[in-house]
Amino acid sequence: MKEINSIGIVKSKIFKCTDPIKLSCGMTLDNFELIYETYGKLNKNKDNAVLVCHALTGNQHVAGRHKKTDKHPGWWDSLVGPSKPLNTNKFFVIGINNLGGNEGSTGPKSINPKTKKVWGSSFPIITVEDWVKTQKTLINYLGIQKLSSVIGGSLGGMQALEWNLQFPNEVKNTIIIAAAPNLTAQNIAFNEVARQSIITDPDFQKGNFYTKKNKPKRGLRVARMLGHITYLSNDAMKSKFGRKKQNKDYQYNFNTEFEIESYLNYQGDKFAKEFDANTYIRMTKALDYYDPTKQNKKKLSGVFKKIKSKFLVISFTSDWRFSPSRSKEIVKSLLDNNINVSYAEISAESGHDAFLMSDDHYHEILNSFFKNIFKSK
Repeated sequence: MKEINSIGIVKSKIFKCTDPIKLSCGMTLDNFELIYETYGKLNKNKDNAVLVCHALTGNQHVAGRHKKTDKHPGWWDSLVGPSKPLNTNKFFVIGINNLGGNEGSTGPKSINPKTKKVWGSSFPIITVEDWVKTQKTLINYLGIQKLSSVIGGSLGGMQALEWNLQFPNEVKNTIIIAAAPNLTAQNIAFNEVARQSIITDPDFQKGNFYTKKNKPKRGLRVARMLGHITYLSNDAMKSKFGRKKQNKDYQYNFNTEFEIESYLNYQGDKFAKEFDANTYIRMTKALDYYDPTKQNKKKLSGVFKKIKSKFLVISFTSDWRFSPSRSKEIVKSLLDNNINVSYAEISAESGHDAFLMSDDHYHEILNSFFKNIFKSK
């Protein structure tokens, strides 16, 4: 069956940067590669480009399929495509696999050109600031001087915010979804438990497991299971799983009995086969470290003084990991600086994962915002 408004088959591309980049941690990469995808066409004035920033385990494959037999399309396919809220008949959409990522950009799995060996544990810690800096090199390569919009959910929303702090003159519109200006202690705690599950896996080998027979799948499984628990709301779990059992009677053993257990085991197994352990622990560290106010004694409002972009901020009522109150911190600080900002708090059952879902109200808000952007050109 033909998919409605699909962008069809897409291919990833490789951007090779030969200029050195100084990272936040103090290390310098002499060169690097970013894997990216684009959808739609860049117009003559090159002012219709929209950068989509991915979240923790996302990648450059935002929409479409790499081949017809792919089981699932890109991770935000419901949002991006012809006649979808982010309409590829009007906008030139860019998805980038962040530096250090899992899908082919320079990262822990890559070969260190100096040693000719896999980077492994020696690959540096990357920050949100580093990601935005490297994304900018790719945007420049594409000949784009100013982004029509930058959009992201969760960790992607932090990147969208950081674009405005590093390059305030080069972003016209910003959409931040289910995000926060920094992590709470509780969120940092969740990330530390996830990292410890990986680091203490005997197969992790201090991050140098690539030439070994076994990979740290046990640690990755637990990390992913923990993540899924925090991404879903209690109501979503109750509605989807409740206390449903796979067998009529209790088995009185430690095998999988409840459907929620089966779901978490499936997600953990799938993730452990696909994702790199060194990448995961570094991505969570980037989340922990991000805090625009850390080098400024003034509060968030002071940091936002140079922002020039128009904003749309969206949160979800059931999102307890990045609650609406955190989005409102961003909104208040924008308003303190008389920045044009719209805010929507959407009723949704799905929890933090709601930003990835197809919801009519949510998508209509985005659709209206992008239509107004296009009209204002």
